[in-house]
Amino acid sequence: PSDPQDDLDSLVNSPSSFSATSGERGTIKAKADFDAGDDAVALRKAIEGLGTREKTLIDVLTRRSSAQRQLICAAYQEATGRSLEEDLRGDTHGDFEEVLVALVTPPAAYDCHEVARAMKGLGTADSVLIEIFASRSNQQIKALSEVYLEETEKKLTLDLKKEVSGQYSQALLLLAEGKRDESTTVDPEKAKEDAKTLYDAGEKKWGTDESKFIDILCHRSIPQLRQTLIEYKNISGKSLQQSIEGEMSGKLEELLVAIVKCVKSVPAYMAERLYESMKGGGTDEATLNRIMVSRSEIDLLDIRAEFKKLYSYSLHSAIEVKPGEYHLCGRDLLEPGPQPWGK
Repeated sequence: PSDPQDDLDSLVNSPSSFSATSGERGTIKAKADFDAGDDAVALRKAIEGLGTREKTLIDVLTRRSSAQRQLICAAYQEATGRSLEEDLRGDTHGDFEEVLVALVTPPAAYDCHEVARAMKGLGTADSVLIEIFASRSNQQIKALSEVYLEETEKKLTLDLKKEVSGQYSQALLLLAEGKRDESTTVDPEKAKEDAKTLYDAGEKKWGTDESKFIDILCHRSIPQLRQTLIEYKNISGKSLQQSIEGEMSGKLEELLVAIVKCVKSVPAYMAERLYESMKGGGTDEATLNRIMVSRSEIDLLDIRAEFKKLYSYSLHSAIEVKPGEYHLCGRDLLEPGPQPWGK
């Protein structure tokens, strides 16, 4: 999609997903008359019956908040002596299994498992690392790092260091430390100064001083960077994204562009990731599942709106045309009553 540079001025004061309070722009809300014990019984019957009743699994797990799902897991464990996650794994398979397991995993642990999976095996799934570290707040990054330490007894940044290299590694590790400035006040002079530093380090000189881009984009607060994007356009006549794309290449370029996109709008960035995951012949179900589940209580309403704006058809229709390949929660999710994420 084209660079939405025209609306930069309104950007500085518009809300950001980094500081979103959970639930407001999500599609999944807490269920009002919630009873974890009842839900655990319903799930148990669905799993222990002859064959799995997918509809029950979907209805229960997609209509409860993440916190409620954790209470269901505890009630299930107490009633059966087994873990709900293990039973789901034993009883379902493929993408359906993946998405149900994602739904019963606390958000920080889910992020942690996705990062671990991206580092596993030969080669690293850099696009996954980039998506997660460019779009998560300090709190989310710290929470995922804590789970990583708890589960592996290793420090995430040390493991990441073994997987990535060069200036891309430098930038990714800064993000993985979760030390972005969190101040909400914008210093316009500083924004002008940073914009000039970036212009001098890139467009203005022969060769690019990537370290300046890394330093500014990985450390400054989101509101401050938004102001810097405006100042940069004023000085350079180009958007910062265009300059990065023109000056850099490879994974560093991909990461820095992702940061700029997320500074402007995490939902628009996620909408683009969803589109990319579905275009062409096959579907990258892992990305589809990860975004739908991990953003369902943060900003999936906004992602849906951005998707429609960018591609002029709805996310729902994009998913519906892939019935054979895509199971958000199996094809059945598109059939029951009011969709948790609407049409």
